[in-house]
Amino acid sequence: MRFSQIIGLEEQKSTLIQSVQKNHVAHAQLFHGSEGSANLALALAFGSFLNCENPSENDSCGECSSCLKTDKLIHPDVTFIFPTAGGKKVLSENFLAEWRDFVITNPYQDYSAWLEKISIKQGNIPVEEARKLIGNLSLKSYEGGYKLIYVWLPEYLSIATANAILKVLEEPPEKTIFLLVCNDAQNLLTTILSRTQRFAVPKFKDEDIVQYLIEQANSEDRAKEIARLAEGNLLKAFEISNAKSDNMHEWFANWMRYCYAFNVLELVPMADDFDAMTKEQEKQILEYGLTIFREIFLTASGNPNMVRLEAKPLEFVNKFSKVFNVNNLSQISQLVDESIFHIDRNVRAKIVFLDLSLQLARLIK
Repeated sequence: MRFSQIIGLEEQKSTLIQSVQKNHVAHAQLFHGSEGSANLALALAFGSFLNCENPSENDSCGECSSCLKTDKLIHPDVTFIFPTAGGKKVLSENFLAEWRDFVITNPYQDYSAWLEKISIKQGNIPVEEARKLIGNLSLKSYEGGYKLIYVWLPEYLSIATANAILKVLEEPPEKTIFLLVCNDAQNLLTTILSRTQRFAVPKFKDEDIVQYLIEQANSEDRAKEIARLAEGNLLKAFEISNAKSDNMHEWFANWMRYCYAFNVLELVPMADDFDAMTKEQEKQILEYGLTIFREIFLTASGNPNMVRLEAKPLEFVNKFSKVFNVNNLSQISQLVDESIFHIDRNVRAKIVFLDLSLQLARLIK
């Protein structure tokens, strides 16, 4: 991974590059960013730059032996630790083939996508990982550069695991650097936070996502629409862009009309259609709904200038905001969030959709 392969975030890239050039690299760094941010991508590019044999002023070369191995995630001095099902026989090293495919395909993916990739329902980082790591750190570097320890989603460290690595995290062996990549720092143990240097990774700017999507053969209008819906989340932008149906708004608008009219005869077959979608498409519909509900609230509360929609979605919001009960918006948003949670955990989508539709029918009026 090169810094040049990551869109935008020039200030963050510059900070990381200067830390290497000035020899101010902290031995334990926490790349903290929300889902769909460049936290993992930046950490990978930073690691490549650290061990590159012929770096330029602002990036790794991508051609030396170290870069070639790092790009394939097979560098012998780089260790990856990530959530698995736990236990002695399901350590990270047993999922490296899946991990390489997962990251190389798209370094912006999230926890749910990873669990789906390895076919488990709930993951954590067990204490056996710490014991294995401590043993490996006693060995010398294979190629004489930095030994890099990537911990992806350290918020899933068990308490026993976190306690086991505290000492080595605070005082690692020479030329050993921990790179922790986190989505939710609030769920990290204080003892871990206090031993790391935090590096905040912001969301992507809309204009950067738009430019990227245009380069991926999206029209400018479509790219702008996707960027508005993605809200700085590049993973969500990918998912919306790759969705089979470009008619998400029409589908959602019809759903709301049927809910408002309490048209059960239309909602039942619509639930069947929803059930036939992929999990990601189902989540996209619900997340799109959260976006539209927020824009309805802004319009109904007298702030139409803050609405970030155009064309048909904007027309729908303007009309629906006149009959929508904004006093129930927080309750509606909570119900949609709960539905996304249930979809993520493989509850039958048809049941989730029908239940949500009946409750929305009561609350949106």
